[in-house]
Amino acid sequence: MTQKSMIGFTREIPKREMNSADCNGIRTSLAVGVQKSLNGNSTEIMLASAMDEKDKKIIKILKDNGRAGYIDIGKKIGLSEGAVRKRIKTLTDSGVIRKFTVKVGVAEGAEAIALLSVNPSLPTQEVSKKIQAISNVETIYEVTGEYDIVAVISGMNVVEVNECIEKIRRVDGIVKSNTMIVLRSW
Repeated sequence: MTQKSMIGFTREIPKREMNSADCNGIRTSLAVGVQKSLNGNSTEIMLASAMDEKDKKIIKILKDNGRAGYIDIGKKIGLSEGAVRKRIKTLTDSGVIRKFTVKVGVAEGAEAIALLSVNPSLPTQEVSKKIQAISNVETIYEVTGEYDIVAVISGMNVVEVNECIEKIRRVDGIVKSNTMIVLRSW
C-alpha cells in the first residue's frame, strides 16, 4: 500500500505497519486527510498529527517573526533553505498556516473583541462568513456558550473599530453583541 507523506513524497507502507495495534501505522495513515472545497475539488490537508518537530519549530519561529527568511529558519532548525520553503508551502497549502499578516500594535491602532449571539433559526456558519467579509475583521471563532461567534477586530483608531462593530451589528442574524476594547496585549 502506498501512502502520501506530508511533504508530497510517497513511501511503501508494509502491511505490518497497518496493524491497528501499531501506533506508527495508525499515525501514518492519519497523516493526510482530504478536504472538499466549495467548488467540489478534493484537496489534501495535513492533520495536526502529521506535523513533526521541525514543522512545529517553523510555526513557532513564524509566530515570533512573520518576516523570518527561509535561510534564517533553516539555520535555526537544521534544514536547507529549499526544505524550509517546501515545508512552509505544505503547511500553507494544507491550511495549517492560514495567512501571513501584519498586526498593528495597540499603541499604533485599536483592537476589539466582539462576542456575538446568532438567531438560532439561521446557520451560524453563514453569519460568520458575512462577518468575515467586513473590513477590519481579523479573525472569526465559532464558540460554545452564551455567545456563538467571537470576532477579533482591528483598526487604525477607535473610530474605525467602532464603525466595524456597527456593521457587524447590522448583519442579518445577529441578535446580541458584547464588545470589549483591548487595552494591552503581549
